Amino acid sequence: MAGFIEGVDRGQTVLFPDRLEDWIGEDNLVRVVDLFVDELDLPGLGFVRSAAARTGRP
Repeated sequence: MAGFIEGVDRGQTVLFPDRLEDWIGEDNLVRVVDLFVDELDLPGLGFVRSAAARTGRP
């Protein structure tokens, strides 16, 4: 089946917790950077592959 992405093996241990947000403090500077990048018009700045494709891949 073309374009199919397999899921994670049930026996595989994970590297990160369920949500990466659990590791980042509320007052961490990375939250400001995240908000700043979210507000940018990436396609307007020339990043033509900034939106995910229909399959979820860039």
